[in-house]
Amino acid sequence: MMMKKSGDDGDGGSGVHYTYFSVLCCVLVLSVTAVLSIRFSVSGSPFRSSVSDMNYADASIVELQKKVIAATVANPNPSRAIASDAFYYRNSSFFPIPRKSTVVRKDDKIEEGLARARAAIRKAAGVGNLSMSPGRIYRNAGAFYQSYKEMERKLKVYVYDDGDFILVHNGPCKDIYASEGRFISEMEYGNNKFRTRDPYSAHVYFMPFSVAWMVKFLYVSLSYNLAPLKEFVSDYVRLISTKYPFWNQSHGADHFMLSCHDWAPAASKGNDFLYNTSIRVLCNANSSEGFNPQKDVSLPEIYLYNGVVSPKLQFPPPANISRPYLGFFAGGLHGHIRKTLFDHWKGNDSDLHVYEYLPKDMDYPSEMLRSKFCLCPSGYEVASPRVVEAIYAECVPVMLSDHYVFPFSDVLNWEAFSVQVNISDIPRLNDILLAVPDDKYMKLKEGLRAVRKHFELNRPAQRFDMFHMILHSIWLRRLNLRV
Repeated sequence: MMMKKSGDDGDGGSGVHYTYFSVLCCVLVLSVTAVLSIRFSVSGSPFRSSVSDMNYADASIVELQKKVIAATVANPNPSRAIASDAFYYRNSSFFPIPRKSTVVRKDDKIEEGLARARAAIRKAAGVGNLSMSPGRIYRNAGAFYQSYKEMERKLKVYVYDDGDFILVHNGPCKDIYASEGRFISEMEYGNNKFRTRDPYSAHVYFMPFSVAWMVKFLYVSLSYNLAPLKEFVSDYVRLISTKYPFWNQSHGADHFMLSCHDWAPAASKGNDFLYNTSIRVLCNANSSEGFNPQKDVSLPEIYLYNGVVSPKLQFPPPANISRPYLGFFAGGLHGHIRKTLFDHWKGNDSDLHVYEYLPKDMDYPSEMLRSKFCLCPSGYEVASPRVVEAIYAECVPVMLSDHYVFPFSDVLNWEAFSVQVNISDIPRLNDILLAVPDDKYMKLKEGLRAVRKHFELNRPAQRFDMFHMILHSIWLRRLNLRV
């Protein structure tokens, strides 16, 4: 009826056409709007307002960690203070940052460079060159030195910038977890040539969160609940895997985390690919609890009192100075290995000094410097700072552990500077150490002097020190090569 009425006008035909055209335009506009709305709800609108800029993909980790500071002051359970944000973080939509291309592939030059490095290392391995191996501390000196040179020339590490300073980009630089904080500090703020700001030129990607700081700020004391640690790791991996394309390209195989805390392996279970595929650099290198030496790296544990090595251990006495004691250990009753040691040797031998609590008139460094052998039994976990302290003191480490993957053992020959004793042989420990010939003992001391540089933490970092040896171990795993 309305259409007929409009046809009675003087210009009825054009009116009908105009009405049809108007309806068609409205339908077209509504259709385009609907399509764009659906598209941007999936891929993220390129026209982001100030409100959309505050989505959780960009701000979650930062906001979570800012609340950690307030939580430590106002709330005895900081994990609860961030629970609501964590919920939105895990359940909100994530938008990858826009890229020029949706298909991102590794630069062929990177893989070609790695192939040339492998060939050069294999060639050097065939030569060996034992003259470069003082004390025979390397499994293959030629291969190691060639690999190290290739690393210095080629290795590039991209460090993710995401995350706040409290739990990410920072760590303890003194006391028992110093290895963790010092590496993060050197990688983030040191004047090293390995860090690159171009993620597309990187060989490996570093996720610089600190498990030690997670335990300090997120763990509820005596709760034995490690879920907040796993949740933080899960959220962090989700952030970088949705904001950047690199994690998804390899399922994290060219990414690495680093921690010296005992609970780092448990925290890494927050993401299955991190636990099973990524490179985990850990002090708690227990092969019976998921540590895989084919892809993971054993991190030396070092106790820095007030941030420095004990002055007494910095300059050990000359090799010809007599050491009156056969062996020494002092430490708490932690784990079955130490219990066995105490049951047989605590206070039972005048030449093998084993203490649970060191007498007040004695100090640990001095006793190490007076002893030929320093016992290094595992506690509740496999690693012990006494190993590095023994190396500094030139007191031959006696390794008493099960399933411990020794640091840098992919290139270092630990038999050249330490003694390994089976747990079942602890009752015969005195006889075993007395049976070490003098010439072999002097070679072990020579090995200790040669290997010490690989276990030193320097500021700034120096060639062949602990920082560089950690990177070299990561480099080998990126090459997928054993030297």
